[in-house]
Amino acid sequence: MDTTPGTAGTPTARTVSALVVGAGFGGIAAAVELRNRGVTDLTVLEKADRVGGVWRENTYPGAACDVPSSLYSYSFAPNPDWPRRYAAQPDILAYIERVAREEGLDDLVTTGTEVVEARWDDGAHRWTVRTRRDGSEGPTYETDVLVFAQGQLSRPAVPDLPGRDTFTGPAFHSAAWDHSVEWSGKRVAVIGTGASAIQFVPHLAEAVGDTGRVTVFQRSAPYVVPKPDRGYTRAHLQAFEKVPLTQAFGRELTRFGSEQLNRTLGEQGRMTSLLETAFRLHLRHQVSDPALRAKLQPDYPIGCKRLLFSNDWYPALVRDNVDVVTHGVAGVDADGVATDDGAHHDVDVIVWGTGFRATEFLAPVEVVGRDGHPLAEEWRGGAHAHLGISVPGFPNAFVVYGPNTNLGGSSIISMIECQTGYLGQAVAALQEGRADVVEVRRDVAERYDAEMQDRLSRSVWASGCSSWYQSPGGRVTTNWPGQVQEYRERTAELDLTEFRLERVPAGTFPATR
Repeated sequence: MDTTPGTAGTPTARTVSALVVGAGFGGIAAAVELRNRGVTDLTVLEKADRVGGVWRENTYPGAACDVPSSLYSYSFAPNPDWPRRYAAQPDILAYIERVAREEGLDDLVTTGTEVVEARWDDGAHRWTVRTRRDGSEGPTYETDVLVFAQGQLSRPAVPDLPGRDTFTGPAFHSAAWDHSVEWSGKRVAVIGTGASAIQFVPHLAEAVGDTGRVTVFQRSAPYVVPKPDRGYTRAHLQAFEKVPLTQAFGRELTRFGSEQLNRTLGEQGRMTSLLETAFRLHLRHQVSDPALRAKLQPDYPIGCKRLLFSNDWYPALVRDNVDVVTHGVAGVDADGVATDDGAHHDVDVIVWGTGFRATEFLAPVEVVGRDGHPLAEEWRGGAHAHLGISVPGFPNAFVVYGPNTNLGGSSIISMIECQTGYLGQAVAALQEGRADVVEVRRDVAERYDAEMQDRLSRSVWASGCSSWYQSPGGRVTTNWPGQVQEYRERTAELDLTEFRLERVPAGTFPATR
């Protein structure tokens, strides 16, 4: 077997099979790329009953994107029908479903199938993937190429508080919203003040009415700035449809602005003071009570946690039927929530707005690579991957929206398209017979990771606050330290010299006919 880095003997074209895990934005983009590369033996496994990813799961009232619609869409599938500058969840889900349908992916997606284990077979030079369906063991798949596209925000995080399971009323995470609850007159506890909570709390404050109450338990105050949202007029929509360059031009303007925001948040540049001023004016304008305003003042640098956009968060908090509690949650009992100041808050419903386990990439799938090496062991000190895509020791496997590819202030879809284009080039190398197995070299991956951690250590995300950008050990594992343009340039052309290329014995794989 030839294992020379960057070389693999005489090319012999062959067919390649591929399996994609997840059918959200990342999985759909990967499937389109692979299909366009001529991969016909292609399967997409989705644990839910339909495509959509986080936009299928998050159906809470007010769910919407905080990235402008023109940028929060695929470059290959512009949508002239966005009704608003910032699209709501139903519109985004409909867009994903439409793209999957129009790209001919419906027959490639197998729903209701959860991947539980992916194991590299050193002898067969393929991945074996075990699944679960309806609570029982599902089909086992074998594939040459494996693409993980579960994303960073697919696993809800609910704190393991004392007595959590003893509460007798409805209790659920915002990503598993209970639409059967009758809210009128209810006393509701909202735990958390992140990106989801600022969207659904205003709706809850209205829904419970004057006889109900919403108590918001805040560990740390977020920075919230105005959201420049508006509905598109009929003239806008007609222009988008009849003159596509109109929307394309708007997309480029938005991309430029988002890049500047991303740079400002990540590098704490000169524009940071303008953002801080916007926050202070927004808070002062919408909250007149000095005591409440003091509670809502963050105690960390802007950008260390996710910057939030809302026009109705602060107005919701000043309502007579809303309280903000800043004491830590000590536990839960049958009747409500206890805080660390000794107070007890009687409630009828608990909504966990506590975010996601973003740093636990690919979990709970058990991934085992070359020589039986578990990915969990490889990532014991924190997840890492070359360009956020490839991990040494895990051949022919790629991650979409992987470690250090999240953005502080722009559209992740731009990053996803860079990643799928990059992995598509690797698959093309297999199809063309330049290699049968591709695996990023460990020295390349370690050098890249050292660069990332050096840059991230000087970013605002490492400035001391606790956020989902960091692993429990304090390592920033989610965010990309640069601009989208830099990432696009670094992923534009696959450099096979950075990979260990293997040729396996003749007859192992079928040749292209």
